[in-house]
Amino acid sequence: MAEQLTPEPLTPEAFAPFGSVIEADPAAMRLINGGNTERYHALAEAEAYGEGARTILNIFRGSPRTFPYAVTMMERHPLGSQSFSPLSGGDWLVLVAPDEAGRPGRPRVFRARGDQGVNYRANVWHHPLMTVGKTTDFLVVDRAGEGSNLEEFFYDMPFLIAEP
Repeated sequence: MAEQLTPEPLTPEAFAPFGSVIEADPAAMRLINGGNTERYHALAEAEAYGEGARTILNIFRGSPRTFPYAVTMMERHPLGSQSFSPLSGGDWLVLVAPDEAGRPGRPRVFRARGDQGVNYRANVWHHPLMTVGKTTDFLVVDRAGEGSNLEEFFYDMPFLIAEP
């Protein structure tokens, strides 16, 4: 039988073992452009490792998942970080898991608001993009270059998210 996962709020403190929350943090705000623009500075750092590695920007369009949802797999990117920032609003789910001897442990699921993004550090187990309720576009910053930057793991027993 599938083990139940319950979404928890996405906070910088709770997500810290896996990466950074990307949101307009007043502590990071600087006024620029003659005081007309608020800049929320250095909210996360992109990582790109390996010969010829470079950081690229993408748009991913995520279709909403159907719930209950069975989490059967996780993935990670050993050669670079990967960030997701929603462009069209809408809540979404962030699933991460600690590394346990080269495989993902029990996942944690966070409910992110439409104004919150995340930056997964290199080699952090996470689930592919999971939108809730509507199709949502995301600005994605990740690594391009030589080398295999994707590992997938499939659980023997799924985890279940009943409702976000």
